[in-house]
Amino acid sequence: MDARSTTGIEAAYETARGPRRGIRDHGPAVTPCNFLPFRPMSTHPEALTPNHQTVVAADTLCVYYDGGCPLCRAEIASYQRTEGGESLRWVDAHAGSPAELGPDLDAATALARMHVRRADGTLLRGAAAFAEIWSHLPRWRWLARLARLPGMLPVLDQLYTVFLVIRPLWRGRSGATVSEAFPRELLRELRTDHAGETGAVMIYRGVLAITRKPELRAFARHHLETEQRHLGLIEAVVPPRSRSALLPLWRLSGWLTGAVPALFGPRAVYATIQAVETFVDRHYAAQIEQIDALTEPDPSASANATAIAGDARVTAHLEKLEQLRDLLVSCQADEVAHRNDAGSRWNNKPGPLMRLWLGMVGHGSAHAVRVCRYV
Repeated sequence: MDARSTTGIEAAYETARGPRRGIRDHGPAVTPCNFLPFRPMSTHPEALTPNHQTVVAADTLCVYYDGGCPLCRAEIASYQRTEGGESLRWVDAHAGSPAELGPDLDAATALARMHVRRADGTLLRGAAAFAEIWSHLPRWRWLARLARLPGMLPVLDQLYTVFLVIRPLWRGRSGATVSEAFPRELLRELRTDHAGETGAVMIYRGVLAITRKPELRAFARHHLETEQRHLGLIEAVVPPRSRSALLPLWRLSGWLTGAVPALFGPRAVYATIQAVETFVDRHYAAQIEQIDALTEPDPSASANATAIAGDARVTAHLEKLEQLRDLLVSCQADEVAHRNDAGSRWNNKPGPLMRLWLGMVGHGSAHAVRVCRYV
């Protein structure tokens, strides 16, 4: 199959996919936080404690974020969609009014760094603000606990400061055009496939950069060849302008995902690959189901000439979807084979540290997919 035949979708494809859901750039409708008196802000880098002279959000955690930053917007959107996100207040400091921020937080300060306000009026910023958000989202509480270990917040704050320096690089990409070759929702998923295959190639390169064990090197070289083939096929489907803006980050993350376990030996590598491929198998399965839903016949199609002509165009595009489905099924089968191969090479009895590492790999993969859909 020539994967490049999947590009060039025409306008009639709009009929096949139905209405598209938009991105919630700013989350649920924001109502201004109810403010109560509290003391002026402290200059402490993590917590700014209340008194009776300024303001506080009364009922729940209030999150102030930069809606003009594509990466920040994608991060917030992932929080909004997860369990617990609906219970928080989301204030876009880029588009919101001064009244929504309060008299103690000006727009420039709110845009410069993440801020949250607790119900008691405590204002947190930087890494402490992220930890507070994570603590309110059941799926992210493990990361909040990790961030609050002794000495972790200052380290995370330094990393966040580095990100703030390079963040403007992503602002210019927000107006990039999106390919109309596939429905927008499906194209977002294909973007994650491209980033994932890019990361997979780097996983095995990370393994090969560290290990000198012949058996493990042969394992990595064999799987690397397959992932490079997958990447070539996906690149033929996803045009450059529709790929993730964070590819350097996904490459680094992939390399570390291979290199770190390689430092501990083959068993750690095989367990890591098994965990990654288990996630990828489910990820591809969900996309195949998505395509199946798009290719279901429309029982409401009429028999008049206009409808027939329209159906002919739609049929051509549905055929391209079927070709894409075949491609994803083939990639999924390879990933399952990788998972089974890795699983057969160790005893599948992880210790506490291994379980912690595998949990980080699984959660990290899921989070990367959520971000990649929008950036």
